Amino acid sequence: MRFSLLSGAALGWPLTLLASSIAWAQSGPSAPPDAPIPESDVTSLGAVKVTAAAQQLAAPGFPATLASVPSERVEATINAVDVEDAAKYLPSIFIRKRNYGDTQPVLATRTWGLNSSARTLVYVDDIPISALIANNNTIGAPRWGITSPEAIDHIDMMYGPFSAAYAGNSMGGVMHIVTRMPEKTEVTIKQTEAVQSFDLYGTHDNFSTSQTSLTAGGRSGKLGWFFGASAMNSFSQPLSIITGSNTPAGTSGTVPALNKMGQVANVYGAGGLLHTRVLDLNGELSYDITPQWKVTYLVGYWSNHGESSTDTYLTNAAGDPTYGKVAGFASNTYQLSAHHLMQGLSLKSDTKGDYDASFVVTHYAFLKDNQWQPAGVTTGTNVTTNGRLASYGGTQWSTADATGIWRPLGVDGGQEVSVGAHADQYELANPTTNLSNWQDPDSLTTLFSTGRGKTQTQALWLQDQWCFAPQWMLTLGGRYEWWKASDGYNFSGKTAVQQPVEKADGFSPKATLQWNVAANWRITGSLAKAIRFPTVGELYQLVSTGSTYSVPNPDLKPETARSGELAVEHAIDQGMLRVSLFQENTKDALVAQTSSLPNVAVPVIYVMNVGELRNRGIELVAQKDNVLVKGLELSGSVTFVDSTILSNDSFVSTTGTSSQGKHAPYVPRWRATAVATYRPDAHWAFTLAGRYSGRQFSTLDNSDNTPHVFGAFDKFTVFDVRAHYQINEHLAASFGIDNLTNEKYYLYHPFPQRTYVADLKLSL
Repeated sequence: MRFSLLSGAALGWPLTLLASSIAWAQSGPSAPPDAPIPESDVTSLGAVKVTAAAQQLAAPGFPATLASVPSERVEATINAVDVEDAAKYLPSIFIRKRNYGDTQPVLATRTWGLNSSARTLVYVDDIPISALIANNNTIGAPRWGITSPEAIDHIDMMYGPFSAAYAGNSMGGVMHIVTRMPEKTEVTIKQTEAVQSFDLYGTHDNFSTSQTSLTAGGRSGKLGWFFGASAMNSFSQPLSIITGSNTPAGTSGTVPALNKMGQVANVYGAGGLLHTRVLDLNGELSYDITPQWKVTYLVGYWSNHGESSTDTYLTNAAGDPTYGKVAGFASNTYQLSAHHLMQGLSLKSDTKGDYDASFVVTHYAFLKDNQWQPAGVTTGTNVTTNGRLASYGGTQWSTADATGIWRPLGVDGGQEVSVGAHADQYELANPTTNLSNWQDPDSLTTLFSTGRGKTQTQALWLQDQWCFAPQWMLTLGGRYEWWKASDGYNFSGKTAVQQPVEKADGFSPKATLQWNVAANWRITGSLAKAIRFPTVGELYQLVSTGSTYSVPNPDLKPETARSGELAVEHAIDQGMLRVSLFQENTKDALVAQTSSLPNVAVPVIYVMNVGELRNRGIELVAQKDNVLVKGLELSGSVTFVDSTILSNDSFVSTTGTSSQGKHAPYVPRWRATAVATYRPDAHWAFTLAGRYSGRQFSTLDNSDNTPHVFGAFDKFTVFDVRAHYQINEHLAASFGIDNLTNEKYYLYHPFPQRTYVADLKLSL
């Protein structure tokens, strides 16, 4: 379903009603214009709140725009199966989740779209779960499975690179998943069932998912503990469409179609029908060493086993199914097995005095991560005996952070000076090995290709947050970083290359000025520079996806972003309104591009430095409770972004096109979210939510001009509904439908169609 007048009106209705209600609320009484904003009037959004970040133990405050969603609202209003679902309605946020248990749910923000996983930082408490090993949609997604949905207290989304405490990877923003530690023993058991009804080309089927989750937590004296376990058995819709430029000889059943470039790409069948079995185990232990000092240990273990199958539409002369000797059926037939382990240790103080400190170390390890598949197809629906195994086993990263806080005027004195040091190391190991028997991952023979290397970063930062007058707060900071890439090695065919050592460094200043104009008005202006160094994946990763290959580029330069935001916030009775104007200019932007290379027969993906990109736009956020009738909550956001390539001398086109002046890849011009929740009493909550995203381009010259085909990045309007019933203190049940209107769209992959979700939760 395309974005029709009817669907646009349906999405706009909550925002229209919300706007009229806010206008009506303006006539109510307001506080004196020159009074400071009291804590009770800090801009608050139910589903989303925008405010200055609250001080949490020794963590430095975030000076610019922040939006939050609490866990109770997630449970009542969102069909949340995976952790990342909890953030799906935050302003300007989109998480590309293809299926339940997806290993590639990357985060897109208002200035950066999909395929930009290294341009946003995601934390669970103080533990970074961003996979800065790459900047892509394969291994670059945050490690969401390290915690449980039931462990979440709230999620904060902080927009822009305006805090010196975070690396240049924060240019898109920083997401904090804040967990809770129960004060008394509690146990929850939750069963979730989902069924997707899918119909595309010749594939017509229902795909089910079943998930069982268990959490337990509590406190015994100085020791707090929380453990979670989740087991999922999921069947996905096709994640790939198998295409070609002709009709295979001796076959029928080919569906005429085009690719995103408008070229012939006839459909032979569907691939990537993935059956996965996912196990998430996570735990957190905290111990109060003294009343001021606490140590916390977090551990997460993630296991994934799966098989991908195909659905051929081709038949031979006898009417029997056949692959027609199309290689795509082999590359979409595979098995996988992965085991990952993450650990984090933090030591923090909360003295409520002049000084505080924190120390955090983390380690993430790919204990095992294998995918194996046949090398090709033979006759009928048979594949070759031999094959290949691609592995990420041995890929790992470690981080360390130390932070000190000094309050020179005392805890309530209005000034806080933060200083910190950071170090990290990311190591990639990505060999592909030939197999004598593709179904036996132990039948290894010779090396087919490999990519490996490491990056290291050290940083020092300083930030001063100072309320120099009753209505004014100034935050100044700076971060200096030193980066090094080494041990790069690539092998393919008969060619082996030892890549050169690369080094870079740079300084990133930050400044934010906040003015509390009146009791219900606030204006915040922010400026910052951010430097993002190439990931080890961008430098050295060498992989294949079907017939498309990713090639390394070891000579990449860091990208530098200069960001600014002007935000105006207005608090109304039981609600708020925010308008943000933002602009970000990025020089030497690291952008992945699919193209052709001389003497290479297949398409390749490679990362290049684009001269300069400019992202500028406006974001509108609004929320109000008890709109017209008691219990009706409305919230929504609209974002417009003009994302333009200002210069790109390195772009080469074989068709005479240019990238200069074109829209930057993966950033839609328009995004909108609207959520309406009605609570008739304390037991029931009924929610209707809608999300709209405009058309995206995936090429630098915007030559991908054909929508609604495999590989395209379509505009979409998706509606979700949920009914939540709190039966009693211990038992709750919910039923919902995602993609209510059965929108059919592609974000490269075919995305889920109408899906029914039901869950039952027992709390003891």
